[in-house]
Formats: sequence, C-alpha cells, structure tokens
Amino acid sequence: MPDLAKALSIGDLRRLARRRLPRFLFEIIESGVEDERSLERNELAFARHRLLPRYLVDVSRRDQSALLLGRRYAAPFGIAPTGFAGLLRRGAEVAMARAAAASDIPFVLSGASIAAMETIAAAAPHHAWYHLYPARDASVTQELLRRAEAAGFETLVLTVDNPVFPKRERDTRNGFKHPMTLSPFMVADALAHPAWLLEYLRHGGMPRMENWARFLPEGASSDDVATFFRSQSPSVQTWRDLDRLRAAWPGRLILKGIQHPADAALAVQAGVDGIVVSNHGGKSFDPLPSPLETLPGVVRVVGGRLPVMLDSGIRRGSDIVIARCLGASFAFVGRAALYGVVAGGEAGARRMIDILRQEVDLSLALIGCPDIAALGPHFLLHPPDPHPWDWNAPDEAGLRTGVTGSLLKAQPA
Repeated sequence: MPDLAKALSIGDLRRLARRRLPRFLFEIIESGVEDERSLERNELAFARHRLLPRYLVDVSRRDQSALLLGRRYAAPFGIAPTGFAGLLRRGAEVAMARAAAASDIPFVLSGASIAAMETIAAAAPHHAWYHLYPARDASVTQELLRRAEAAGFETLVLTVDNPVFPKRERDTRNGFKHPMTLSPFMVADALAHPAWLLEYLRHGGMPRMENWARFLPEGASSDDVATFFRSQSPSVQTWRDLDRLRAAWPGRLILKGIQHPADAALAVQAGVDGIVVSNHGGKSFDPLPSPLETLPGVVRVVGGRLPVMLDSGIRRGSDIVIARCLGASFAFVGRAALYGVVAGGEAGARRMIDILRQEVDLSLALIGCPDIAALGPHFLLHPPDPHPWDWNAPDEAGLRTGVTGSLLKAQPA
C-alpha cells in the first residue's frame, strides 16, 4: 500500500494509480473520444478564470458545507458515476461509497457498475444515489427502478448525453472493446503490474456487472452479462420518456448531461429536481463545449428554481470554488475519485476527498470568503459575459411558460 499521506494533490493520486494499473486499464480512466480535445478543454476552462480576493476579512473560521436537495453536506462536491470502476480495483464502488458516507458527501453509483445496487445502498444508505442507463427493453428499466426503490435509493440520476455509443478511439486501440480479447501486449502489461494481476486472479478474473447479471440465467459469465448490457445500452431517450420516468420514480430525479439553456428550461417544465451540466467528462462527443462554459447560461435560465450542478474537468478545490462563483450549487468529481480508489482503495478515496476539502478550505481563506454560500461572480476577475443568446426574448420566454407543453406533445411516442 502506498503512503497516501505523501499524496498532496489529485495529480499525486493519479501518478499512484498509473503505477498500479496496466496501461490499457489506466487509459480507460484517461481516455476521451475521437481527438480528445474536449478533455483538455474541460480543464483549461477552469484555468481561464482568476479568483479576485478580498482582504482584511475575518477568515479564522470557514464553512464549506453546502445545501443540496433539502439536506446539508459537509463539502460542496460529491463522487460522480464512473463505469467499470470495479474492474480497475475490486470493490472500488463499495470503497468509494463508504468513503463518501464517512465524509458526508454524496456518491453516485454508475449504471455500468460492477457492484450491485443493493450492496451500495447497504454500504452508504444515506449518501448513495443511483445512476440509470435506461434499457432498450422497457421492462428491464422498470425492474432496475423497482430494485433501486426497494434498496432505499432516494435520488435517481438520468444521463442523457450518450444516446448512441460514442467513438472512443483510444479505448478501441488499447483493446478495451466488446468482445474483449487479451493481446500479447496486454498480457505483458498485466504481468508488469503484479499487485493488480494478483488481485484480478484471486477474485476469479473478469468481474461481472451484477446489476445486469440479474436478467440472465444463474451462472452467466461476465462476458455474457457485458454482451447483454451492450445490447440494452445506450438507448435513445426523448422528453416523453422523461415524462414517463418522472411519473414512475417516486424520489428525486436529476437530469445529467444538459448543456443547452433551452434544454434546461424544458427540464424545469418536466419537473426534475436538479440538473448536472456535463459533457460526460469528455467521453461523449469531442466538439462539445466545456460544462464550465455553458454553466452560466443554464443557471440563468433555471433562475434558482432547482439546483444546477456541474461535473467534468475538476482537479483542484479551487476549481470547485470557481464553479460555485459561476452559479453551480454543487460539483461532482469522477476521474479524481478513480485515481484515489485505484491508488489506495477506501483509504485512497478518503484521501482524495480530504485533498479537495482542504483545497476548498484554503481557497475560501485566501480569497476572503469565510462562507461558501457567499461565493458569486464578484469573486471572479472577469465575471461571465451575458449569454450570447437572449433568453428573455419572447420566443424563449414562451418556451418556459407555454410552448414547452406543446413541444413535449409533439415528441413521438
């Protein structure tokens, strides 16, 4: 086990994770789509902003606790859904869920997880959310919803930004595709990482996606389950499908992947409880903008009627502070969480959380803002310009107040 206390940043945890994993697996974390320009764009969006400090403020005590969906969390960020985490390190989803619960932040279990939702709900009963990949077979989706409700999940996250499977060229070149076959290079790479290899072999090789294994006969192999999952997901969803999901799910419903202000207005009309501005961490479509770029337009059109959250590109606590200044109610981290859990299991996930919390706290102190609730554009050197589209124009006002209903009705069943 590495000395996690020596990891001073998310970058340090990244290096530890890279050391532990075979390259073809580490690059599952790192990869994007196509030319991967969106990966760089996500991080550079934060680097373009400067925090403008106020001094001679009493910052001897700082409060970074954040109110979200009717409850207060100890920090303004949570752990985003990350698919196949249990392949990178056995028990990774359980480890992240436990770390989140211990640190009093939310954890979102991916719809492409290895661990079963019931296992996660038991590990973090008051902090776990379930992330849904709707199936092409509506009865499969209904069963996933039934199980999530029975397990005690109160918050459901629906991702809408991958209606078709994206072009993940780096993953394909590295051999991470379905069906997955081990090349001589991959075998040699695994042999060069004995800690991961021993764990992989000790637990029986390729793990199964347990949430999807329930739809196959007992004893189905991991490959059988992966084949079934890929036959069901991704699936094309419409606003009418969102209406059906809103009617079927009794708890809170979060829409993840929204970037266009018009879609945010439709989401409010559809009765969702929150929006996550996201480009799937750069794993959806390369020409998409950074969520930080589109956040102000979404915040403006939502107008405080529901929380607007953000993920993608966060590597520092100051990034979370910048997102708050631009209107985000909350932030979620994906790759940073994977670096931590791969590097050191549950202890590594806790170290990741501690690093970001310490950096948020330091940022608040150094810009003269003792309460995170007081953050806003006045703490930015260059506050965002008004969105280039005038969302107070008559037709867009109509979109919010009247046209939305007819748009929904116009969607094919």
